[in-house]
Amino acid sequence: MSGSVWMALSPWMAAAGLVLVLLLVTAFVRRHGAAFWVSLVGLAGVATTLPLAARAAPVQVEDLLEIDRFALLYCGLLVAATVAVVLLGKRFWDRRLGEPEAEAGELYVLLSVSLLGGMVLVAAIHLVTFFLGLETLSVGLYTLIAYRRQGERSTEAGLKYLILAGASSAFLLFGMALLYAALGTMGLDEMVARTSGMGHGLDAVLALGGLALVLVGIGFKLALVPFHLWTPDVYEGAPAPVTAFVATVSKGAVFGLLLRWSATAGSAWGHPLLVMLAPVAAASMIAGNLLALFQSNLKRLLAYSSIAHLGYVLVALLALPVAGGVAAEAVTFYLAAYFVTILGAFGLVAALSDGDGEAETIDQVRGLFWRRPWLAALFTAMLLSLAGIPVTAGFLAKFYAVAAAVEGARWVLVLILVLTSAIGLFYYLRVVVAMFSNEGDEGTSPSKALPAVAPAAGIALFALAVLLVWLGTWPAPVIDWIRGAVAGLL
Repeated sequence: MSGSVWMALSPWMAAAGLVLVLLLVTAFVRRHGAAFWVSLVGLAGVATTLPLAARAAPVQVEDLLEIDRFALLYCGLLVAATVAVVLLGKRFWDRRLGEPEAEAGELYVLLSVSLLGGMVLVAAIHLVTFFLGLETLSVGLYTLIAYRRQGERSTEAGLKYLILAGASSAFLLFGMALLYAALGTMGLDEMVARTSGMGHGLDAVLALGGLALVLVGIGFKLALVPFHLWTPDVYEGAPAPVTAFVATVSKGAVFGLLLRWSATAGSAWGHPLLVMLAPVAAASMIAGNLLALFQSNLKRLLAYSSIAHLGYVLVALLALPVAGGVAAEAVTFYLAAYFVTILGAFGLVAALSDGDGEAETIDQVRGLFWRRPWLAALFTAMLLSLAGIPVTAGFLAKFYAVAAAVEGARWVLVLILVLTSAIGLFYYLRVVVAMFSNEGDEGTSPSKALPAVAPAAGIALFALAVLLVWLGTWPAPVIDWIRGAVAGLL
């Protein structure tokens, strides 16, 4: 390979190098602090290689990876989210693990492995790299979800995710086998070209069946209805920083791949994708909001909320064949805003957790404003952004998604999006009202017993709050950046 190819691959090589360094540090040093700092420095190193790779992009690595500005933008989002998870989780792991010096090192190895899988996924243009990236991403999540071995719910959540992820991988592989049988290739460009010239015989039936099975596997990873049943149990059982990682890096990487493949497929797969995914998007928006209405557990509430939000992103994606660049920009901007808000929400849950348990219920944050006003204000800002209130990133993200769907003439989905967003206001405001209430129980309120928020978590939360307001009030620079990155897809 030429020098420009190696330069373009530098972020992926840096991420793989970080995994190897962390394995050595964990094996020989066995100190939580050492693994924490090596992770931060390594992730910063991965981030610094992104501009270097951008100079060489676009580059196609054989028929396996497409390294362009789109892939590098999504890699940047994944790396930034991982940095936030590392910062938000430092004090949490010190409190929650029985022997943090001996047990927490492997955590950063698993985070880095999953990050590497996500980075492969967003650049994949071949079924082989698609599957390898997805499984590399998932294999770390199995252990991360069950990382707290002392907790029964954490072990149960990890086991559920393992079994259901294995089943979804079986669907995915069988779908890929059908696509290969029908089209005789596993490269994205070749598959699209051969689909365009295909008639209505057996090969067409096999290709549609394969596409449907692949979408089942993707639907599980994104927790879209009806493949969502694992989500509340896994979100509740997993440690709060891990839940934030699953909700952002895992979902963002899969959506990045789905956006790339949908844009490349264009009109060849446009109608089948619409027929298969439009009911999924509608069901996700409706079920996600209705199931969240009366949840008293914060992590389950945010889990059902995430199902609805990914339904909103899917609405913008389905406008891609008609709306083109506007839809691709809407999907990417929505994901960026979603990353900021969901990381902030789960980061605050982690910050409010002590050594005995997590601040999981609405009753545990009741009256929080009168004891920890700045934490309550940050949590309120995150919830209002998820609800789509103006001056927050969530408002502009929903507005962008609606604009893309209107341009794509997805009128039914637009109506469902607007109505279900109104329903979502209820359960978000329930939490806000509880935090500003005077009815908190002094004996159970987590804010009375907790020490001050760790400096690392405080820095991350402050940065997320700034991003939340910046994306909601002056998004033009970010939108221009996104527009330039997605232009190469279409």
